[in-house]
Amino acid sequence: MRDMVLVKASEQSEAAVMPKVAELGEMGQFNEELVKAGVMLAGDGLHPSAKGARVRFSGDERTVIDGPFAETKELVAGYWLWQVKSLDEAIEWVKRVPDPMPGAEAIIEIRPVFEAEDFGEELTPELRAKEQELRQQVEAGQ
Repeated sequence: MRDMVLVKASEQSEAAVMPKVAELGEMGQFNEELVKAGVMLAGDGLHPSAKGARVRFSGDERTVIDGPFAETKELVAGYWLWQVKSLDEAIEWVKRVPDPMPGAEAIIEIRPVFEAEDFGEELTPELRAKEQELRQQVEAGQ
């Protein structure tokens, strides 16, 4: 199963306070363990919401909202995409993560990624084939 592991933002991350050398080293070492274990598929830190935007959908209308966004606790500062056997395995890996927000409370959220089989018969054979084709194109870097 694939899980999206979301590192929630803090006042520090929203203020663009960069990690110290030692903190970067610890996280790099942890990421190396994830890669060696075949768990990490992707992962990155995100710029503060001040550099981002949201697009609100209301019927045919699209409204762009520029950052920063007020509720820090609802924002994401970084993510990983992991391939694990179970949610329990993902939890065990998260327990080993070096403190992502030293000096502040940190929260990491784990969310399973939908797989094709989760959609049941609504994902017809034709749609399934198209999804597989798109996935192969993405993996090939096209």
